[in-house]
Amino acid sequence: MVLVLYDGAVLMDIAGPLQVLNGAAGYRVRLASPHGRPVRTDVGVPMGVDLALSQLRSPVDTVLVAGFPTRKGHRPPDDVTEHVRRLAAQARRVASVCTGALVLAEAGLLAGRRATTHWRACSALARYPDVTVQPDAICVRDGPVFTSAGVTAGIDLALALVAEDMGVERARTVAKHLVVFLQRPGGQAQFDLPSGPEPRDPVVRQVLKAAAADPAGDHSLAAMAARVAVSERHLTRLFQRDLGVSPVRQIEQLRVHAAQRRLERGNGGLAAVAGACGFGSTDTMRRAFVRVAGVTPTAYRARFRAPVPGRQATVPRAAGRPR
Repeated sequence: MVLVLYDGAVLMDIAGPLQVLNGAAGYRVRLASPHGRPVRTDVGVPMGVDLALSQLRSPVDTVLVAGFPTRKGHRPPDDVTEHVRRLAAQARRVASVCTGALVLAEAGLLAGRRATTHWRACSALARYPDVTVQPDAICVRDGPVFTSAGVTAGIDLALALVAEDMGVERARTVAKHLVVFLQRPGGQAQFDLPSGPEPRDPVVRQVLKAAAADPAGDHSLAAMAARVAVSERHLTRLFQRDLGVSPVRQIEQLRVHAAQRRLERGNGGLAAVAGACGFGSTDTMRRAFVRVAGVTPTAYRARFRAPVPGRQATVPRAAGRPR
């Protein structure tokens, strides 16, 4: 297996998979950079490598590409894409951690496939029209290609590789040693709800601004259309054209986002949060959470509220999410 590195690669994208593969034993992992020189990771920690990508000539079993920060203007060197494309042509499988999926997409390795990446980079991956992005997934396998969500999801990805190569029991043993889930509960949506691009249409912007200012207000389709003096059908067309979703679904996402922030801060019980965010009941809020964030409000609060020293967290399993 070869792990493709370059200046600016995310340290955790490298360290997480390496720790899993080392714990599984039986893997020979070589670190390779474009020119065979040590690289400096995104946090400034230098990382030595074994060889240059150009030195890899014989077929490689697995090509694993680390990700990079999504800062404006930052991207891997162009020759990384060329090397990955060349190595993948003879490899048994290809994998990426986090934004490494963008390297795979640029190399044409995700054409016609399902894939995921860090939730912040899903919109960038969606710019490749031949890639079906699964933004809520932690790890996606499509044929011989594996992609994962951001940063620590590289651990999930490496565990999936171990399970495929050595069996689930070996992967489970490694996961227990690292004190992580073999399959973590819930998907990426529980960590945040990507807002997506700013709506271009001024009517859509006006509707969403009003809803964000008062999530508990009347934001039925009829009320929203009346507020901006357009028909319900026309407002629906505007939302579909601009955001790709209906007004009702967009408002539901906005309300879930508002509820997440309140649950994180510990602002009242579930009934109070449901009322403040425009849900008619806690049951309605629960169903919306499962649809949008993939977890229940109770599970979300247990995972993301401010920690209390000395208290042991009990994390309920997400309802309706088969594992």
